[in-house]
Amino acid sequence: MTRTTTSKSPPAPVYILGVGLTKFTKPHPTTSYSELGFEAVTKALLDAHLNYDCVEQAIACYCYGDSTCGQRVFYQFGLTQIPIYNVNNNAATGATGLHLARTIVGHGGADCVLVLGLEKMYTGPLRSFWADRENPVGRVWDLLVRMGRGGEEEGAPGAVRMFGEAGREYMARYGAVAEDFAEIARINHAHSQHNPYSQFHDVYSLDDILKSPMVYPPLTKLQCCPNSDGAAAAVLVSQAFLDARPELKDQAILIAGQCLATDAPSVYDGSAINLMGYDMTRKAARTALAEAGVQPNDIKVCELHDCFSTNEMITIDALGLSDGPGKAIDMVRKGLITYGDDAGDANRRCVVNPSGGLISKGHPLGATGIAQCAELTWQLRGWATNRLVPDAGVALQHILGLGGAAVVTVYKRADGKVKNEWVDSETVAKKTGLGYNPAVEARGFTMAQVDSVRSRKCRSEWALADVQRKVMAKF
Repeated sequence: MTRTTTSKSPPAPVYILGVGLTKFTKPHPTTSYSELGFEAVTKALLDAHLNYDCVEQAIACYCYGDSTCGQRVFYQFGLTQIPIYNVNNNAATGATGLHLARTIVGHGGADCVLVLGLEKMYTGPLRSFWADRENPVGRVWDLLVRMGRGGEEEGAPGAVRMFGEAGREYMARYGAVAEDFAEIARINHAHSQHNPYSQFHDVYSLDDILKSPMVYPPLTKLQCCPNSDGAAAAVLVSQAFLDARPELKDQAILIAGQCLATDAPSVYDGSAINLMGYDMTRKAARTALAEAGVQPNDIKVCELHDCFSTNEMITIDALGLSDGPGKAIDMVRKGLITYGDDAGDANRRCVVNPSGGLISKGHPLGATGIAQCAELTWQLRGWATNRLVPDAGVALQHILGLGGAAVVTVYKRADGKVKNEWVDSETVAKKTGLGYNPAVEARGFTMAQVDSVRSRKCRSEWALADVQRKVMAKF
């Protein structure tokens, strides 16, 4: 039987209409995932000016938790009998949820999909909780050991050893030095001081970064992302849904291009850089940029997966933001990955991780991809006034999960404006109805606002329990 190959139809336009997130914090045993999810979803629905009854499908994204955690969170808003999916794809989990939602909406499966990313983590190194079965990332680690790498500093966690080895290979190939990776961390920590949702707000000198405790050379402690608790949510809608609400078009952000890619055979070719997913990142970036009809030089703001500073360097090359393999070093040394005077380099500057990135904002695995989406949404809306990347018309998001999955998403404004415009916080406060600008203040909401987003016809106080009271008490 001959298989007929047909061309895939491109998705119809899909928009980010609302976003919301919690502060990212050190793992805290007294805060439940249902509380984190309740806060993020409430904020996203308020931002979108929607009631939960408008949501036709919902997706929950997390790595650490029992099955159907999504139902536990969403039932607090209503038992409307909609399809609910629970997604797990390592660090790419949240962005995988966004990709799934875009696929559903873009191909006519729904007009409004709610995506939630959340994580309740623990202190100490990442670990598997299933000792009686094979670790899906085990082949990655086994190959690194067979290559004679990753065996030093036995006390170092496995993840830092893997990404540290990729950094060492980058140094050997292209001439990077420890100070280059430390400079990336210095910049991310400097960026995070302006993000009210960041786990850390401390600013460090390059010397501080280099002299922090060594974890696995060249990586010191301040170049490694922490474990975090946190949640983020986004509302994705169709063109028809947005057209019915023209007053919201200036806050809607178009998903102009997107690709979820998995590993190529090169992942096992003996290169530590390739082992960390270089080729799937490159594939995802090229596909998403082509779909969006833009070039890497068009990207002026980017949120990428900097689980360790070495991976940010490698990813800048893989995304095509630099002039080629090894050229990210030049961007770092010239200060082209942060804010600055563009004299002579206007076409090369791209502000990377204005949120502070995983290194300083924090990394609650399931929430990270959606938090990146929120940051870029605020950047393109012009709401992130204390850290706005000026004249940004196109934004790029990247996230990577070992095992593996890489998601790259390209965003544009939906109102036809080619660049973002600064919007003062007073105007934002009035537009949102919150009384504040959520891009620059991590505040809460009122009981009346919670009531406005919970289902009007299918709510259950039993499902809500005392979660609302606990969340409100934080504010």
